[in-house]
Amino acid sequence: MERRKLGKTGLEVAALGFGAIKLPHVEAAEATRALNRALDLGVDFVDTARNYGDSERKIGSALKHRRSDYVLATKTVARDAAGLRADLETSLRELQTDHVDLYQLHSVSDADVWQRVMAPRGAVEEARKAQRQGLVRHVGITMHRAVREMELAIRSGEFETIMVCYNPLDGEGVEPRVLPLAREHGMGVIVMKPLGGGTLRLPPAPLGGTRRAGERDPVVAGCLRYILSHPAVSVVIPGIETAGQVEENVATIEESATLSEAERRELVTAMSGLRAHHRYGQTCLRCGYCLPCPQGIEIPQAFRALHAARQYPDELKYLGRELYESLAVKASVCVECEECVAKCPAGLPIPQLMKEVVAKFE
Repeated sequence: MERRKLGKTGLEVAALGFGAIKLPHVEAAEATRALNRALDLGVDFVDTARNYGDSERKIGSALKHRRSDYVLATKTVARDAAGLRADLETSLRELQTDHVDLYQLHSVSDADVWQRVMAPRGAVEEARKAQRQGLVRHVGITMHRAVREMELAIRSGEFETIMVCYNPLDGEGVEPRVLPLAREHGMGVIVMKPLGGGTLRLPPAPLGGTRRAGERDPVVAGCLRYILSHPAVSVVIPGIETAGQVEENVATIEESATLSEAERRELVTAMSGLRAHHRYGQTCLRCGYCLPCPQGIEIPQAFRALHAARQYPDELKYLGRELYESLAVKASVCVECEECVAKCPAGLPIPQLMKEVVAKFE
């Protein structure tokens, strides 16, 4: 399997990691099988968090005899020094280890939380102290949607990795600015929710009668490879529950970690069929096949702005307006020529949706 550098940490990990957020939902024996199968197949980056139920305990029990075989990452939602120290001590005990390879400040996703963790006697200060004591080797941060704070975190120099949500829908808007900036600053990029929280996959029943029993899900495979095609991404961590999921994901990445243009089109086509089965909150697939617009409208970006203004938490809805105002050509110049409709693999009524964009922002 392809291996990649985890930013400035100096660590090298398999491009496919093990996201342990779902371990609380499985029996300990199955968790043990999945974790050990992952390590056997070369999946050597294991990510969990203090608030993932009994995930840390299951990892500690399953892998205590293999501690040198993998890179261990966990997280804390503590915002001050005392809280971080308490969480770290608990995590070390549950994980049955004397150190964490990557300790991450979890979900620092608005301006208030950012200021609290960066303040004197805040979480960052204590994480650095733990690092000097050898309890933590590297310090990272995880963030949702707050693009402005993501940029501050990257530029601060305090973190060696950043974990973000990224998938072909890019519902949290990290692709245009955050990923390139992280790459420019040499930060390791860890991608969570590669399948949109489980919605970017085929339904259990065959879609259109074309999927054979036991056949790999082309949407899951395509999403993982789509993410790893981005040059900024260090490792992707799908949530794992079973050894079978590990094997399927590894087989996908071993064939190729990146997508060709033809395979990208196949993924978009497969995703377009999910609308009848899933409500994933975003209809535009961000593929760009609708472009160029004769009027110069950046259609996917206009839809991205509308999604942010509608779906983001109240304190982050401003990101939608900021994005829309940055567009050189506004949706109001649409003349309803419908050239875009003919090219859209999801069959969206783009001119009608442009009117919704105008109503929201103009």
